[in-house]
Amino acid sequence: MKTILVTGCAGFIGSNFVPYFLEKYSDVRLINLDLLTYAGDMANLSDAPQSDRHIFVQGDICDRPLVESLFSQYDIRGVIHFAAESHVDNSIKNPGVFVQTNVNGSFTLIDVAYKSWMEKPFVYKAGYEGCRFHHISTDEVYGTLGETGLFTEETSYAPNSPYSASKAGSDMIVRSYHHTYGMNTVITNCSNNYGPKQHNEKLIPTVIRKALAGENIPVYGDGKNIRDWLYVLDHCKGIDLVYHAGRSGEVYNIGGRNERNNNQIVERICTLLDELKPRHPVLDTGSIPSYKELITYVEDRAGHDRRYAIDATKLETELGWKADENFDSGIVKTIEWYLEKYNH
Repeated sequence: MKTILVTGCAGFIGSNFVPYFLEKYSDVRLINLDLLTYAGDMANLSDAPQSDRHIFVQGDICDRPLVESLFSQYDIRGVIHFAAESHVDNSIKNPGVFVQTNVNGSFTLIDVAYKSWMEKPFVYKAGYEGCRFHHISTDEVYGTLGETGLFTEETSYAPNSPYSASKAGSDMIVRSYHHTYGMNTVITNCSNNYGPKQHNEKLIPTVIRKALAGENIPVYGDGKNIRDWLYVLDHCKGIDLVYHAGRSGEVYNIGGRNERNNNQIVERICTLLDELKPRHPVLDTGSIPSYKELITYVEDRAGHDRRYAIDATKLETELGWKADENFDSGIVKTIEWYLEKYNH
């Protein structure tokens, strides 16, 4: 049975990935290393198989002795690296945490992997030739776009926040281990994920939570910032493809081809909530108010890029990936999941 180290899988994307991956591959064991910061929650893994094929270890990816012990104890033959500090606002308030986790932590992981798998540069130890390090990154490393154009794998890096700068740094470390040491690495850069289990601080969960509580729904600036939205399970399927079939040393962009600005996102969620869970009627008139009445515009945040959009052609043509969900189908599934969560 092949053992893969996955990091940060009590968080949003990783906790969707674990049950998907274990169900698909019966000959794989996952060692899940997560520090359980505020963004990690063991409840996110309640749908993961409870078996010896999923072993959870609470710990820090920056803790080199711990990482070395995991490689030794479990004979790790692959790494899929999700763990990261990822909230732009938090990176503005405390950038040092982002550099420590995203840069130093990624370095620790790949350096331990190199020393565990390879005799010397470009020479793998016998039996370890198929080991691969897969680094999960973000489209934010590319900076911001104008009204037209898409990010491709050839787009120059231009990060604009401490978060995206720290992710760009970790991307460069992984790239260097491929070119300097001949390690089998791949990098995926994804667009904005959404779906079940996302942390409350993110846009879509915030809109749903605030609306259901009858509180003001905050929208930054003029609400015209544009993102390409990717349903989380589609992202997991793309990671799976790249990990198993991507070319060594390559970067693959994963995007949903679902560009929406924040106004469109918020209004669509409000419309769906009006249908799925209407607000209480107004006492004196009996009319049912729309959740849209709660939308409130607030001061824009620093480091807020105007537009992101990914060209996923390389992944689509080379590996045959295609998103199963468009935004209209994915957002319904997402809202239904949160309604079920809050009902409990």
